[in-house]
Amino acid sequence: MNMKFLSTVIALALPALASADNYQAPRTADGQPDLQGIWTNATLTPVERPKTLGERLVLNETEAAQMEQRMKEFAAASDQPSDLKQDLPKGGGVGGYNVFWFDPANQVATVNGERRSSLIVYPADGQVPELSEPGKQRLAARTARAAQGAFDGPEQRALGERCLLGFGSNSGPPMLPVMYNSNYQIVQNHDTVMIHIEMVHDARIIRLGGQHPPAHMRKWMGDSIGRWEGDTLVVETANFNPAQPIQIGQGATYRSIPVSPGLKVTERFTRVGPRTIKYEFTVDDPDTFSTAWRGEIPFNFTDQPIYEYACHEGNYALPGILAGAREEEKSAKK
Repeated sequence: MNMKFLSTVIALALPALASADNYQAPRTADGQPDLQGIWTNATLTPVERPKTLGERLVLNETEAAQMEQRMKEFAAASDQPSDLKQDLPKGGGVGGYNVFWFDPANQVATVNGERRSSLIVYPADGQVPELSEPGKQRLAARTARAAQGAFDGPEQRALGERCLLGFGSNSGPPMLPVMYNSNYQIVQNHDTVMIHIEMVHDARIIRLGGQHPPAHMRKWMGDSIGRWEGDTLVVETANFNPAQPIQIGQGATYRSIPVSPGLKVTERFTRVGPRTIKYEFTVDDPDTFSTAWRGEIPFNFTDQPIYEYACHEGNYALPGILAGAREEEKSAKK
C-alpha cells in the first residue's frame, strides 16, 4: 500500500478543528505562532464549485458522505488486480496514473466546521471570475503563439514539463491542491518563513517585513513579504514572473490563465488546531479578472516526510516530445 496515501487518509479523517476559537497556537523560541511541520492540502473538494450547486458553499453531511464514499469505492476498484485478458481501449490509450500514484484525499474540505463544496468562497458561485477584456486578449495571444510553435523548443512547453515549477498552482501563490504530492513543509525563524513544496522541488522564501524589489525584478512564485497580525501570518506577494500562469482544475477542467504584471496575492495562515492550519487567499489582478476572488483551504498535519522529487533526472518526456517533432519535420521534407 502507498504509505503516504494511507497517512493522508488518516490525517484527513481527523476532525479539522477550524472552529476552535479558543485554540492557542504553540510558540517558537522567538515567540511567534508555530506553523512548522509537514502539511497537506489534498481534498476531495474542487477548487471551483460544480455549477449545479449554484451559490451553495456548504454541503450537508449526506452529500459530503456520498462524495467520500464514491472515492472509497473508486480507490477499492482501482486496487483490484488488472484483467490481463481484456482488450485494449479503442485507439490504444491505456491511461497514465492509477489511484495509487494519484495519492488522492478521501475527505471533503472542512473549514469553520462546514463541509465545503468548493475551495473558492468568493464570488458567491464558487467560480474563478470571468476574464477582463485585457485578460481575454492576453489568453488569446498566448494560445496563438503556442499553436504556431508548440514543439519548436522547450521554451514553448509548459513549466511543469520543463521541471521549472510544479504541475498546477500548488506552489502558488495561491497554493492549490493538485492530483498528487500536495504536501508542504514549513520552517520558520525570527525573520523568515520557508515553505518547501514536495511537487517538483519548489521552495518559497517569505521575508518578514521589508519591501518588494523594483518592479522589473520578476521571480518564480513572486516576491513574498510577511507580517504577523495576532496569530495569523499575512503574506503579500507581487512581482511574479510573466511566464507563470495561474492553473486551475485537473483533466477536462484544467485551465492555464496568463496573468498581468500587476497580479497581487494575499495569503493568511492561521493555526486553528494542533493538526490544522486555515489557509486563506485573495487573488487581485484587475487587468486579468473581472473581480478579485478568494478561497479557503484546510492544511492538515501529516507525519510522513517530504520526499525528493527528482524531476529533471527522470524527465524523459520533454526530450522525447521534441525528438518526435523533429522526426515529423524530417518526414515532411521528404
